[in-house]
Amino acid sequence: MHIMHCCHFKMYVVHDQLRRIDLNLLVVFDALYRHRTVVAASDELALSPSAFSHALNRLRNALSDELFVRYGAGMQPTAKADQIADGVRDALRSLTATLAATGPFKPSTSAMTFVFGATDFTAFALLPRLAAILERAAPRLRIKVVYSTHGDSADDLATGRIHFAVGFSEPGNGDRGLESLECFTDEYVVVARKHHPRLGHTLNLEQYLAERHVVVTPWSNEGSVIDAALLKAGHRRDTAIHLPSLMAAPFVVAGSDLIITMPRRIAEEYAPLLKLRLYPTPFEAPRYALKIAYHRRHADAPGHAWMREQILLALPAAKRPSDLSL
Repeated sequence: MHIMHCCHFKMYVVHDQLRRIDLNLLVVFDALYRHRTVVAASDELALSPSAFSHALNRLRNALSDELFVRYGAGMQPTAKADQIADGVRDALRSLTATLAATGPFKPSTSAMTFVFGATDFTAFALLPRLAAILERAAPRLRIKVVYSTHGDSADDLATGRIHFAVGFSEPGNGDRGLESLECFTDEYVVVARKHHPRLGHTLNLEQYLAERHVVVTPWSNEGSVIDAALLKAGHRRDTAIHLPSLMAAPFVVAGSDLIITMPRRIAEEYAPLLKLRLYPTPFEAPRYALKIAYHRRHADAPGHAWMREQILLALPAAKRPSDLSL
């Protein structure tokens, strides 16, 4: 009985603290913490600067702290503001997601944040067209891209750290509740600078193996699928530079005599700009397949379902969702 009384008292104390704060004031806090100017923060919330300042003063009184002090043309957070900022942001995000999942989703007014785990290449493949769609259909919606290692993606999806894992292609074993959008496939090509001293208009296997290579493995815990294909045929290539990022690789190739094997889609984007020459792979190479994974528990959430539709619109070659059977 005594234990129950103590628990009740603790809950009373917590709720008493919340009762002293209008939760809308936390939205004001979050906006100012991100923008650091009253004008930008009030504009995001469609408030006048004077109404915003009034709300900020109410929050200062409730928390007994200045929270933000003027510094030059902006506002800098106090130590207490820094201390509570992450918790406020996470709480608002969680509350927004909870309420959005239980009611209709209105893209034209929604300020939801969708978190994508992606590499530079997978973000390049998806975001330009997706951003154009969202700008028209959901002007207040936010996209956040974070780095999520391939080995952690399933856990990040399950825990809600990310909503979509872009480029998740090897699901592993066991049923972990993941599904995917199969977006597109692409072929690999070999890329070299146009005036390469040893390569002309064609490339054979002997020439390929004689050159030194740039190799990209964005998922640090995985090997290259090209090296696996070569090894299967009894060959090895000479790696000169190993990169975690594909976007830097074409510039390395353009300024050297190194060559790279990469998806055609991005190679064709850079070829005219950097004066690169593309060759068919002189060996049997797998096709690159872009998949976007998500957790099954989000499948029926209106906002999440709407975002999946926009992803499919951004990638016209995409297929219908298929179970990855994790």
